[in-house]
Parts: sequence; C-alpha cells; structure tokens
Amino acid sequence: MRKFLSTRPRQFLRSWYVFFFQLPWLPEALFSAFHFRAGSQALLRSSRPGTFSADDLAQYRAAWSQPGALTAMINWYRALFRTRVKFQDKTVRVPTRILWGERDAFLLTEMAQESLRYCSSGELLTFANATHWLQHEEPDRVSRILMDFFRD
Repeated sequence: MRKFLSTRPRQFLRSWYVFFFQLPWLPEALFSAFHFRAGSQALLRSSRPGTFSADDLAQYRAAWSQPGALTAMINWYRALFRTRVKFQDKTVRVPTRILWGERDAFLLTEMAQESLRYCSSGELLTFANATHWLQHEEPDRVSRILMDFFRD
C-alpha cells in the first residue's frame, strides 16, 4: 500500500482519509458525532444504491459504539505509516484469491493487479459493478467463489 501510494497520484488522492486518520482523537470525534453520521454516510455514498439497509447501518453503529472500536479501526490506518515491518521474503506462498470491486471509490483496481506480483499462486477476480463493499453487494457470488476456493 505504501509503495503504491507513493507511485500513483490517483491512488494518493483517493486515500486522503488515511492521512486524516494520522491525527490523534479528531478522526474518532468526527466519525462518532451525530450518532456516527459520517460513517453511515461514507457507506451509503461509496456503495451501490440499496446496498445498506437501515438495519445494516444500525448494526454498524452498534459495532462502532463499542468501547475502543473506532480507535482500533483507525489504528490500522495509523500503523500504515508508523510501523515498518521488514520481511525476509515478500512472497505470499499460499494460494491466494483476490476479489475486487472495479467501482471501488477508495482503491484502484491496479492495486489488486500489483498485489498479484507478490503471490506465487494468485488470481484476481474483479466484479465490474461492485464497489469497495462487494461482499455486501454480491454476497451470493462472493460466498460461492470463496467456498469453491477453500474447498480446492
């Protein structure tokens, strides 16, 4: 991710929120304001219409409201720049299947294609009409693809 961000200006712009998340306490405060309105709106704006029901959003808000949940979620992005992990071997040697929504508002499909270079046995399956939330938008197809993969 870090390497891809530094070499792809379009991805850098799409990832503006990663830089915002580096700030202490402010991202959590804004995200949780008005009963997690920012989080709910982010889901609705970045997904296909009708993907998230009112009940889905209520479940997300319940999860986000758990003590420490938002900080834990945002810390993943903070670690991207604050933690340097050195690998002896960057190759993923287990069979890998990447599922990717081509209409993802946050991540370019090129990133998934680039990720294959790190896999000794990898494949990429893209969903032309899916977004970042493809597991919500195409649950039957995603489940079938994963079950077939884990069965093999």
